[in-house]
Amino acid sequence: MKARRDVYQAIADPTRRAIISLIAAQPHNVNSIAEKFEMTRQAVSLHVGILEECGLITIKQQGRDRFCEAKLDQLDEVATWVEQSKKLWVRRFETLDQYLETVKTKSNEKQ
Repeated sequence: MKARRDVYQAIADPTRRAIISLIAAQPHNVNSIAEKFEMTRQAVSLHVGILEECGLITIKQQGRDRFCEAKLDQLDEVATWVEQSKKLWVRRFETLDQYLETVKTKSNEKQ
């Protein structure tokens, strides 16, 4: 069984992030997305497929065209993770700053 990709895998690639940005403004069909990138339509289709599999876009058939629409709710998970990580690292750096200040003070007292 193939493991399902997650939103982090989707946004790890700069091309996929660019596609998300493009269609976040307005839906595009796959051909118009492909025109914006210097790669084959098949390569763009693979990226679009990954974004769809991860739930970041939906594809709707309209006549002969397939339109991609952004579905960015899942990015909330990423934003939450980033915020939690940021708080953790801020605390760690504050602790390091306090330690370095203590070492500096002790060093100055010895001189």
